Amino acid sequence: MSRRHPAPPEPADTRPRAEVEHEAFLAGLASGLGGAHDLPLDAHLHTVRSPDADAQLDGYAALAVQRGIAELAITDHVDFDPAMPAYGFASFADRERDVREAASRWADRGLAIRFGVEVTYERRHEDEIRGWLRRHPHDYAIGSVHISAVSPYKAGNVATFVHGRSLAEIVAPYFEEIIGAARSGLFDTIGHLDFVKRYLVPHVMPADLAAAPELYEPVLAALVESGAALEVNASGLRQLPLETYPSAAIVARYRELGGRHVTIGSDAHRTEWFAYGLEEAYRHAAGAGFEALTFRRGGERVAVAVPIRRVT
Repeated sequence: MSRRHPAPPEPADTRPRAEVEHEAFLAGLASGLGGAHDLPLDAHLHTVRSPDADAQLDGYAALAVQRGIAELAITDHVDFDPAMPAYGFASFADRERDVREAASRWADRGLAIRFGVEVTYERRHEDEIRGWLRRHPHDYAIGSVHISAVSPYKAGNVATFVHGRSLAEIVAPYFEEIIGAARSGLFDTIGHLDFVKRYLVPHVMPADLAAAPELYEPVLAALVESGAALEVNASGLRQLPLETYPSAAIVARYRELGGRHVTIGSDAHRTEWFAYGLEEAYRHAAGAGFEALTFRRGGERVAVAVPIRRVT
């Protein structure tokens, strides 16, 4: 019998989420999570062209050269729901100009910078997204499911939503949209596959999801069938889950189910978050048996070798 979630527990830490996550970030820095270097790619980065980011593109580029990160994808947010923050926030022309000019500036330093996008996928906007992507070509496109103001996972809604529901019922709305994103065929990569973990803490903990891996099976099957790449997103290491999206166990299960395409990104929104947790994400991919990432640079997909030393 599936377990129903009781009335929400009293959170052990009642400080604002941002304060708790900043403390987690600092603790991670102290443990070495900020020390990524000599890696081929960070495929998920946000700049001031995203409404929730304050990083300058050249700041990322300087750090990449300093640390030996060979290639970056700038993937600023685009939303199609007028109530979402990135709706109409930055034009395609402005975003492309920023990235192409930066790519030219940094090329002689040995750094490649690609023009990407992170689209918030909502099934009801799929036709609109499809037409927009056709008219606005990018080197690389991530499709992600985010949390809107009316989402059941929003801070003011989540405690009531989880009460009396099984874990399967709790994650179903989020995972159903992820499946839609994969099956749409619109995206090179599906971003931060179980990002909902961030909003479920403390009502549902990452350990609860880890104990029910069968809930991921339809999602992973949709990725395998569609050919969309699974992103190993390091941002969860500086957020409340304190683990990647998805965890190492889910990356391994994707591989077991026949998944052949994986990519990796830090999902930084601030300069100080650049490449945070990136080595850990590479370890998860290598540990699952992936020898190369799947990436796109505006043409056909390419393989980007995973450094063998990351296995240990």
